[in-house]
Amino acid sequence: MIVVSDTPAGWRKSSFSGNEYECVEVALQTDQVRARDSKDRTGPQLVFGAQAWREFVAAVVTGQLGAP
Repeated sequence: MIVVSDTPAGWRKSSFSGNEYECVEVALQTDQVRARDSKDRTGPQLVFGAQAWREFVAAVVTGQLGAP
């Protein structure tokens, strides 16, 4: 699902990105996770169910998605 919202929802990004604005920010909520482009904070957001997000993160951590 893609939504557009500029409402602050506890957005955060990787500490490895420093003060740069070229990264993905995420907002963790009870039953979903929102992701957005830090360069366009009022633009569209991707919305993932909590379980789908956990599976995605696990796949990234274990290298199941391959190299970029």
